Parts: sequence; C-alpha cells; structure tokens
Amino acid sequence: MPLLFPYIFPIMKQSKMYIHLNGVKIYAYHGVLPQENKVGAEYILNLTLKTDFSRASQMDDLTYTINYAEVFQAVKKEMQIPSRLLEHVIQRIAQRLFHDFPTLTEIKITLFKQNPPMGADCQETGVESTFTKTNAI
Repeated sequence: MPLLFPYIFPIMKQSKMYIHLNGVKIYAYHGVLPQENKVGAEYILNLTLKTDFSRASQMDDLTYTINYAEVFQAVKKEMQIPSRLLEHVIQRIAQRLFHDFPTLTEIKITLFKQNPPMGADCQETGVESTFTKTNAI
C-alpha cells in the first residue's frame, strides 16, 4: 500500500508513544482465601506499553511495532498461574512482557479483582504499578 504522504514532515516528531489494552476481562484464580482459589473471579486488566513505533506508523507495517494480540496471549498465560497476591501477578506479567517484547521500555499495569470476598459490598479492588526497563543484567 503506498504511503499517503511519501515524505516525512520536518515539522513533526513522534515522541512518547504508547500502546494501550484497556478493560481486558480474564477469569483467574488468585487470592489468599481458599475460596478464591476454588471459585475464581473475574479480573479487569489495563496495560500501557511504552515503545517506539515511529517506523510502524510511517511504514504501516506490524513488523515494526508490538502486536497487541500477542501481548494478550502472554498476559493470559501469566493470569492462568495462581498467585496469592495481585502484586505478584503484575510483577510476573511485567517480567514476561519485557522478556517477550524487547522493544518495550515501560509498562504500566492496573489489575482489578471484581466483587472481592471481603465482607463488604465492593465492586473491585486492585493494584497498579509502572515498571521501567533497566540495563542491568
């Protein structure tokens, strides 16, 4: 497919590029209570992925960006591994995404458990963290 504008505008520079996956619903088995590990719960996940996709936006080619369908599959695999704490789940998700998608430089994750068993009428509880890639080995 030909580019609509076959030249690059010198007055424009892309920066702070993010890919979002919001409102991803996944059923999983996380929690401290035995009931949570047997019955499970619905979780809602939001991801903000920082990467340079400037070449993809110029070339209209998936090769030069991160495929969000592949991101979802990686997240789904991590969500299928039971954990006691949501903090642990998002840590694992971030580690896997940095491993599977080396061009990522930052990941923001929010993870909400729907209708948590806490003796109160509560729509959701959740955790949020931003992870930044370091050059440490």
